[in-house]
Amino acid sequence: MAASFRWILQLHKDVPKAVRFYSQGLDFTVNVCTLRWAELQSGPLKLALMQSPNDNVMQKGYSSLLSFTVTDINSTVTKLMALGAELDGPIKYEVHGKVASVRCIDGHLLGLYEPA
Repeated sequence: MAASFRWILQLHKDVPKAVRFYSQGLDFTVNVCTLRWAELQSGPLKLALMQSPNDNVMQKGYSSLLSFTVTDINSTVTKLMALGAELDGPIKYEVHGKVASVRCIDGHLLGLYEPA
């Protein structure tokens, strides 16, 4: 039997705060949310969030990149920044559409793409 993809896991200092970030900022559905564990879903993608065993979750280093297609990159960036994200460079206007990178509240990198 072939392996089947289960979820992507991210470590966070404050799981409920990270759940608000993804659910309010990117419209993820919340399947489970406790103080130490959460499971969210966006279409077929399942994202698990776990409380970090220490305070050093991310320090603007390298992590996995979650990439999202959005309908309005400007409003999405504004919404995510209000929830604690930081824009990682300017929004770029490419021939194929707009692209932006943001860091979520614990430093994980998110890519945003608005098709032209």
